[in-house]
Amino acid sequence: MSMSSQQVQRFVLTYLEATGCSVIERSPSHVTVKLSIEADKALTNRPYYWGYVERTGVPAQTMSFTFIFDGAAYRTEQERLSNQASPAPAAGNPAQDQVMGRYFGHVPASPQLGPGRILQEELHYGSRRLHQIFEAARDGGKYVYLFEQPDARQLTARSPVVYEAWLGVCYKVEFACDLKREELHWLGISLKSGTIMSDFGDMLEARQLSPLLAGNMHVQSAKLTVPEASNSLESYLTDQLRQQDYNWAEQAKERLREELEVIDHYYEDLTKEQKDQDKEEVDKKEAIMEQHQARRKEMVWQYEPKVLVSAINCGIFHLR
Repeated sequence: MSMSSQQVQRFVLTYLEATGCSVIERSPSHVTVKLSIEADKALTNRPYYWGYVERTGVPAQTMSFTFIFDGAAYRTEQERLSNQASPAPAAGNPAQDQVMGRYFGHVPASPQLGPGRILQEELHYGSRRLHQIFEAARDGGKYVYLFEQPDARQLTARSPVVYEAWLGVCYKVEFACDLKREELHWLGISLKSGTIMSDFGDMLEARQLSPLLAGNMHVQSAKLTVPEASNSLESYLTDQLRQQDYNWAEQAKERLREELEVIDHYYEDLTKEQKDQDKEEVDKKEAIMEQHQARRKEMVWQYEPKVLVSAINCGIFHLR
């Protein structure tokens, strides 16, 4: 599984908006933001600073970042803007600035330390910072309870609209051996009828959701409990996985058999070279046998085919 730069940008912007970050500057290739308190705590790893703020009550100073989604396009744009900009007049004493510049180089006027500093991070699939944002989004949005927002006409209607509650779960399925493939399955089940939707995520994207219950709306009582609905989703996903092609697993088993044969032959020849003449030779032989078993376990762990399923996030969604 991978993500294009456009998908990375869309995900990061959604996270920044959801956590209340302030956008300073934005282009197709980057976004500069001042982090919200929630995002700063999740991304900057400053527990001592936030502990100090909470103990003393001083105003919090969050950090600012420029997140770059297309490095080549961003650098090209910055060079173009730099060439267009006229040189600014030097501040202070020109003679003194000239002497300072001779020894210390150019001193930028903008602050480089403290709250005025803007850090730059180039984000792409697999980068450390993007992985950190994934983790923060997963921790902050692991469980949600949302309501679909009605249009203005419904808010003034005489009769209320009834919400139907759905349990939605995003599952990550990993097909693992010495190679690895991942799939995301966004499933939803109605707590009223038990109907299961395999494209529940697509349905949610087309709707406006909020944690607040709007006026003139009525929440319908559920017939299924959350554990019952969860079991139904797991059974449905298991049935779907049974129908997949598992030739990759048979091929992985064959590669495992070949690797174990090579290892067994190698250690068999190595063991034959040891003669049981004294205790030292016996100890060497036992060490070789232990190493042999450890290598076999390592190969089994690496090559043996596995299907791993985990729930990334889930929630109750009240939909019209």
